[in-house]
Formats: sequence, C-alpha cells, structure tokens
Amino acid sequence: MGLGGYLNEAIEGVDRSMIPILPPALFIISLLASIMLSILWARQPAADLTEQPGRRKFLLGWAAVTGGVIGAAAVTVSRFSGWASTTVPALGAQVTTTDPNPHESWKNSHIRQLRPLGSTGFMVSDISAGSSLFTSHPEPVEFIASVLDRGVNYIDTSPDYAGTRAETVIGKAIAGRDRGGLFLATKWCTTAGHIRQGESVETYLAALEGSLERLGTDYVDLVHIHSCDSVDRLLDPNVHEAFEIAKSQGKARFMGVSTHTPNLEEVANAAINSKKFDVMMLAYHHGAWKNQVDIIDRAAAAGMGVVAMKTLKGAKHRGMVEFREEADSYSQAAFKWVLANPSVSCLVISFSNTQHIDEYLYASGKPLDKSDIAVLDKYNEQIAGTHCFAHCGECLSSCPEAVPINDILRHRMYFENYGDQKQAIELYAAIGKNANTCTTCASPCLDACPEGIPIRKRLLGAHQKLSLG
Repeated sequence: MGLGGYLNEAIEGVDRSMIPILPPALFIISLLASIMLSILWARQPAADLTEQPGRRKFLLGWAAVTGGVIGAAAVTVSRFSGWASTTVPALGAQVTTTDPNPHESWKNSHIRQLRPLGSTGFMVSDISAGSSLFTSHPEPVEFIASVLDRGVNYIDTSPDYAGTRAETVIGKAIAGRDRGGLFLATKWCTTAGHIRQGESVETYLAALEGSLERLGTDYVDLVHIHSCDSVDRLLDPNVHEAFEIAKSQGKARFMGVSTHTPNLEEVANAAINSKKFDVMMLAYHHGAWKNQVDIIDRAAAAGMGVVAMKTLKGAKHRGMVEFREEADSYSQAAFKWVLANPSVSCLVISFSNTQHIDEYLYASGKPLDKSDIAVLDKYNEQIAGTHCFAHCGECLSSCPEAVPINDILRHRMYFENYGDQKQAIELYAAIGKNANTCTTCASPCLDACPEGIPIRKRLLGAHQKLSLG
C-alpha cells in the first residue's frame, strides 16, 4: 500500500514534493526486515525444532520469503494497474496526427460554430486549443495568435505544461486582445505537477497566483482539478475553499475537473452529483469508456459544460491514409464524431504545427456523414483480431506459463504500426517469459480473447519479429 500508493500518485501527476515519502520508506524497511527474519528463522539449527525437520522448515522459510515478495509486488501493482488496464487502452498511444497530403480546400479554415459552455453563459468555439504541444513550434507566440485569429476562443493550459512555457507563451499571445472574448482555463497545479489532496488553501491560491502572473491576466475563467483519479481529491474541502476565495476576489470565475484516468467514470459521476463543478473535461472518442455517453448527457442536463479531450485515439492512425478517398482526414472524422454529440460543448486539441490550423479547423461546424463513419468503422476493422485494444487481461488466466500476452501484443504494435522497432525489441527482451513458450503449448488461450484475437498465432509472430538473432 505504501509503495503502490506513492507510484499511483506519481503517475497521476501529483507534485512529487507533496507526496509523503514515509509510507514507501516504511514499506521498503518492513519488506527487507521480513525477508531477513524469514531467512534467519529458516536457518535455525535442527536441534531447535520440535515439530518438523530442519529441511522442511528451511523450505517453508523460503516459501514465506517468496510468497511475501510476490504478495507485496501484487498489492503494489494493484494500486496503479488501472493506468495500464483501463486508461492506456482507452486513450491509445501517441500517433502521427497530421495528414501527409493536405487538401487545397482546407486553406484558411476558421471556426464556423460556437456552442454554449454549460451554464457559464459563454459561447465557445467547437474546436478549441490545448497547449501541451504548441511550444514545439519554432514561433509559438505567433502560432497560437494565428489559431486565435481563426476564431478559436477557448484555451486550455496548465502551470506544468512545457515547463511553464505554455502559460508564458499564451500570456504573450493574448496581450492586447479583448480578454472578454477569450475563455482561459488552467489547472490547480504547481510547475512540478498537480496539487495533492489535503494541501493547504494557501498552497492552492499561491499556485493560481503563479498562473495569473505567467498568463499576464487578472483572472482566469476556469480552474480544473487536473487529471483527477480519486473522489477524495475531487472533493478536497481545501481546493473548494480556495476556489471560493479566488472567486470572491475576481481571480477565477468557474470550477472544473478534468479526468482521463482509470477511475474516470467514478470521478465524473461524483462531480455531477456534488453540484460543485461548472465544467467537466473528459477523454472522449469513438470506443472510449463504455458509460461515457450517459455521463456526458447527465452532466449537460445538470448545466455543466462538457469539454472533450484525447479525441484522436491511437493504434493505426497512419494506416488511415489509405481511406483518403472516403473522407478528408482521420482527424476531421474523429472530431466530427465527438461533436455529433450535442451534449459536448467543445473539444480541445493540441495544435503543434502550422498545417493543424487548416486541417483541424476545417471540421468546425461540419456534420458527421457516411464517409466519416466509414473511416472510423475501418479503423475498428483494422484493429480487430490484431490489436489488444481492450487490454482487459481476460486472457491472462488461461496461460499456464503466465506469459504476459497483452504486453507482448503491445510491443508488436510498436514494431509494426509505429515504426519504433528498437523500442519494441528492447521491451520484448526485458520480458521474463516470452512468446517462445507458445511453440510447444496446447493453446488453452485459443478462445480466451473477447475481441477474437488468435493469441497463439499473434504471439508466435511477435516472437519472430522481436527476437534478436
């Protein structure tokens, strides 16, 4: 619980200086002490034994050590396993997000539709700007200014994006613009990560002051509890007290929550039920969390603005180029699918190169049509039977050799679809039990995959591709 809890918060993005070090330290000390005591107990002279021979006691001692280590590892992993089993497959992997053959018709695209952001009274551009990547542009200030010139009026940022550069660049880009015409959202974060549950009201307010200074503005429209994975952090009394103080001082207008974590559904439902939030930002795309549409509809019905993020899921994005005759681009099809839900206020996408302005904004205000659905359907067809999309782990118990089936299939995906052969081979080499075990196996896993993946065949193919020599 100590080490797993620490790692879970670190993965969630909490500022590590705020995570207590005592629980993982006690875990390590206790584990080492228990191993040493087990060894000493097992090595006691046979003369001290009254009920069993020394050999048996020695074996029992080592069994205790092994069981303890396995148990500790299992509990540790269980604390953050949801990131791998739920969040990673739902979001997909990093992909190429720019069409290699842009259409002439995309040029000078601009925002064509504004939507109400819940009960805030603000009309937001249906396609809005994230800020985690635009600082990679050689002229980031001019670049984000160009995005705003095309009608984008909602900007999502955070103190820990690009090492504070995101907020600084935005501050320069919005200088001199009509502040009332922009909706600026940031996060309750320090420059090193999310503020941990239980931190003081002063810590939250100091973080907001830092954002205001970097953004060069007197107020932000929205402050999110960012990447929230627990109801306790969502409802931390201190963050809500800090917001009320900031709101009374005119430094923040609305409260929000963003989540793309394993406990997305639980956190989102708790946010709706609490009636403390004005906006919710969720990871949302075709094939995301199964109950998400109901959650989004509930939030909209409660007057909350719903902002979609992570709208381009991973896997075979680059493979979608072959369907260019059926739709303009995969990104546009994905955007139109998200915006076809009237309960969604807008989507946030990170612009990182100049072509994105034309390509992404071309989808603004356009309806989802049959050609777009065809692209998304073919996307799902491409991954069917080949890609471990769900990462549900249902196949694992069927393997008598405990081969990490889902990990091996993911490494094969890196090799085949992302062109990252070196990383794939290195990751595969680090696996304790690889797919070579499948050569002589009777394949009890054959029908274990709910997605119909022929596991043995795919694993043997992975072994052939990923094995050195």
